[in-house]
Amino acid sequence: MANLMVTGGAGFIGANFVHHWRTAAPDDAIVVLDLLTYAGNRANLDGLAGVELIIGDICDTDLVARTIADRRIDTIVHFAAETHVDRSITGPDAFITTNIVGTHSLLKAAKAAWLDRGSGVPHRFHHVSTDEVYGSLGPEDAAFGETTAYAPNSPYSASKAGSDHLVRAYHHTYGLETTTSNCSNNYGPFQFPEKLIPLFILNALSGQPLPIYGDGMNVRDWLHVADHCHGIELVLRGGRVGETYNIGGGQELPNHAVIDAICHGVDLAFARDPTLARRFPRAPAAQGRPTAELKTFVEDRKGHDRRYAINESKIRDALGYGPGRDFTGGFAATLTWYLAHEDWWRPLVARGALPLSA
Repeated sequence: MANLMVTGGAGFIGANFVHHWRTAAPDDAIVVLDLLTYAGNRANLDGLAGVELIIGDICDTDLVARTIADRRIDTIVHFAAETHVDRSITGPDAFITTNIVGTHSLLKAAKAAWLDRGSGVPHRFHHVSTDEVYGSLGPEDAAFGETTAYAPNSPYSASKAGSDHLVRAYHHTYGLETTTSNCSNNYGPFQFPEKLIPLFILNALSGQPLPIYGDGMNVRDWLHVADHCHGIELVLRGGRVGETYNIGGGQELPNHAVIDAICHGVDLAFARDPTLARRFPRAPAAQGRPTAELKTFVEDRKGHDRRYAINESKIRDALGYGPGRDFTGGFAATLTWYLAHEDWWRPLVARGALPLSA
């Protein structure tokens, strides 16, 4: 048995991980520490037995230290972060505070509990990071590996790079038992609809524009969140302390191909289920028109990285990881989830959290 603290566990990837771990290790104690900012949602944890939610800030070192001590935490899985690149461009301060200062707060509290006072009690601090710390690839460049030099290009990726370096430093300097994983673009259930796939699904349902940056040829490696959670589980159970593991989906696609898949998927769903036209009358598909008519090209984002790609050979060879979903199947399941969980995303629309009409 383990006593886990999952930071950001009411957010997208964190909540999926909590669901995953509760199934994989039903006897483990799980404490979720989440500030419930705009992208955190306690509803993401509905239906989970034996999961304690503490509403609090990872920058509050005293709170973190008390939680570790009172709940006898021996494993921290650190998801809590500001993650949206667009928001980091217009308001970078929050990214520095949460991603760098917040990670340092956790590391200080963990070191104090597990090393300074704990005299080397067995523990693990797992840090969840991103492939964006490696910068941008050209069309023919080799995929990112764990030894690729860091070259972050946005305030978001720079803040995550800083947090990665802090985790590494706490292992090498103090002996804190850490692991880090750098993942590619996630998608799946519970993703806050500011990211491409859920935003475009909901915009398509409400007849809102589908804004495409630049020429739509920016390439990403798409990773279903369930495969990501499986990869993290493998690292926690068998990863070498002090090591970094890249977790990818093996699905390298340009944005325009992803957007075309969304449009086609929505059209197909409406053709198969006549009730969708009554539920979402503003959707072009409800009127027999193609969703693709909503596509519109907009000015490219500042500093927009051209291509990301993950070389996952290390985690595959060492721990037996392999993504279980291709993009076609993973996206179909994701679209089905959003269509079936209108009660989850409608409140976000109603409170003005999304650029949609209610």
